[in-house]
Amino acid sequence: MFSGLSSRLKEISAQMRGKGRLTDDNIKDAVRDVRMALLEADVALPVVKTLIARVRERAVGAEVTRSLTPGQVFIKILNQELVRALGGEAAELQLRQQPPAIILLAGLQGAGKTTTAAKLAAWLQGKPNKRPMLVSLDTRRPAAMLQLQQLAARIDVPFVPFTEGDTPQQIARQALAEARRKLVDVLILDTAGRTRLEEQLLDELRELHAEFSPAETLFVVDSMAGQDAINAARAFGDALPLTGVILTKTDGDARGGSALSVKTVTGAPIKFLGTGEDISGLEVFRPERMAQRILGMGDVLSLVEEVEQKVDREQAEKLAGKLREGKGFDLADMREQLNQMLNMGDMKALLEKLPLPGKLNPETLAKGIDTRMLKRQIAIIDSMTPGERRFPKGIDGSRKRRIASGSGQQIQDVNRLIKQHGHMQKTMKKLGKGGMQRMLRGAGNLLPKR
Repeated sequence: MFSGLSSRLKEISAQMRGKGRLTDDNIKDAVRDVRMALLEADVALPVVKTLIARVRERAVGAEVTRSLTPGQVFIKILNQELVRALGGEAAELQLRQQPPAIILLAGLQGAGKTTTAAKLAAWLQGKPNKRPMLVSLDTRRPAAMLQLQQLAARIDVPFVPFTEGDTPQQIARQALAEARRKLVDVLILDTAGRTRLEEQLLDELRELHAEFSPAETLFVVDSMAGQDAINAARAFGDALPLTGVILTKTDGDARGGSALSVKTVTGAPIKFLGTGEDISGLEVFRPERMAQRILGMGDVLSLVEEVEQKVDREQAEKLAGKLREGKGFDLADMREQLNQMLNMGDMKALLEKLPLPGKLNPETLAKGIDTRMLKRQIAIIDSMTPGERRFPKGIDGSRKRRIASGSGQQIQDVNRLIKQHGHMQKTMKKLGKGGMQRMLRGAGNLLPKR
């Protein structure tokens, strides 16, 4: 998301080098180019007009200090106005009320509402005093109800079963009573959707909202829907007192304009971004970090937070201690590292948060990390005996044939894995001798200077 807009804004910054002061004349082309870039990214015209007017007003006459180039000053102003357009500060869920607090999810069919309901439940599970429960009110689509039930079982969250013939209101009443019995903290209502806007759908949502007074009414919208997303946001915003927005499919090829437009159109803050199909693919929306991503500066803080959540800290500390003691990095350790990489999930979404130099594309880089290959390598290690994992140098030809046969791979694959382990072993040996500190210092020099 935002890759096209980011590259255009980088070009605009480069074109403004060498100017000692920002004037109406020398920012004219830059302002026009930003306007075009935003429109091409599917940002709604009223939002573009407001944003451009603010940028122009602040940029004209802005002094260029010794530490900043004119392009950097212009981008700094643009960054601040993007943050403002995106909501200013991160908006938290407001669930401080008598349990169970109700979250009502609304949106069109196909926006990823059901998956988002499960993602939100999984996210809440990690918070103190936030035991969630899921219920589907989509009586027109039993498959959607079954999907949510399966997702609830997968993440071990209570799900309220449905009875054929019940209305959405009846199901919600039963769910609320069940949530009270089970001392649930948060009840998530996954409402019905339609392939297009219908007054009947909006009436159903109004009735649910009037009866259950949800603590949060969140509009779930597909970020890849472009102008259709903005039209839907306007209709739902008029029908319901929305308290927030969840943007889904933000790891796709969306132009990104909906993120800038939905906040203005609905008046409700964006609270979460959804990425991929994995249950863990939900992150808190932070306007400042998103603005930095739009401008190609990356979002290293969000990346660090995501890595901390997904990496097994206990295993990492165990390996670090082993290396400090001078013990070797064996194939069992390598298997653990391969597993950690698999647990990271969507590599493209992770790479998008890095300030990649030049024209490096996160999608292209992600293709170089083949998760199927990681799984095959794990299968090879699983086919080894504990002794072979500890002492790979002792694996001879006959053992390689047995390992290849047991894992369904070729002998060449086994050889490649053992060679790769040898390289990793050398690297880990250096890290165990203080190389980690040198590596971190080097990485610090690669981060963008403020």
